[in-house]
Amino acid sequence: MKIVVDAMGGDFAPEQIVKGTVDAVREYDVSVILCGDEEKVGALVRAEGGQGLPIEIVHAQEVIGMGEPPVTAVRRKKNSSIVVATRLVKEGKGDAVVSAGSTGAAMAAALFILGRIKGIDRPAIASIIPTVKGLTLLIDVGANATCTPENLYQFGMMGSIYAEKIMGIPTPRVGLLNIGEEEGKGNETVQEAYELLKNSALNFIGNVEGRDITAGKADVIVCEGFVGNVVLKFGEGLARDLLQMIKEEVKKDFLARLGAMLFFSRARGLRRRIDHREYGGAPLLGVDGVCIIAHGSSDRVAVKNAIRVAKECLENNVNGLIKETLMAVEQS
Repeated sequence: MKIVVDAMGGDFAPEQIVKGTVDAVREYDVSVILCGDEEKVGALVRAEGGQGLPIEIVHAQEVIGMGEPPVTAVRRKKNSSIVVATRLVKEGKGDAVVSAGSTGAAMAAALFILGRIKGIDRPAIASIIPTVKGLTLLIDVGANATCTPENLYQFGMMGSIYAEKIMGIPTPRVGLLNIGEEEGKGNETVQEAYELLKNSALNFIGNVEGRDITAGKADVIVCEGFVGNVVLKFGEGLARDLLQMIKEEVKKDFLARLGAMLFFSRARGLRRRIDHREYGGAPLLGVDGVCIIAHGSSDRVAVKNAIRVAKECLENNVNGLIKETLMAVEQS
């Protein structure tokens, strides 16, 4: 199994990308191709003691910046790290691609080079959300600002497969994010999507509201990418800022500081549950290849876990199962 990593993508590339890659190779028994500036990347690999590990470097002299128009940049920068990395997967020299760079560029490269799975109109980014009951998969979180009802149904199908095979949830409960629980709520697109999901073979439980996400009411929550991205980033900001507000409050009182010290010393599990780095990266489901999109601010921990997610997708044949499900639907 060989994972191709965009070494130049992300706020802290290439240093944190290389460090996370070396950690992943040591821990997860994978081999990796790093795409980027050969001299810089090679020096970092050696600095991390990566000599002798199954890490190959493929030179890519261009980088697509976060602010560049994704489609235009992918077409013009044929030798950029993300384009080269994706092309290696298409050519069969790698099995999956991981990038913490521009989400738009990673998506554009995947669509242009890998293509879509037959029967999937639009790919979707699926992200794991911690809840009081475990984990929930939110799909889509940014690939599609607007969707058709058929898109939302396909997101539910792909998300259900991912939740079952990767998250280990048997018969995942699929919910549709809406402004109310009642069947007739929402705009026309959401109402039509409700009917498609209700009449499908999925374990559809109906509409769920924003407050139901972290309550763990559904295992998979379907929404348009515009909404999903807002929800995801709101959640990340809320988790970060709540901890900051708690720290500010406990500074005001000695007993509160003492209690906080005792609490936080034993709350490592909680910190890990709300730390996005632990979940690594989000799969771009629906493209004909494994593509993992990591957070732009990914450090070595997040990069290591993004590579783990890619490995899990390959081991569990997520794309193959999506294709099989689509074929079964067409034949029914």
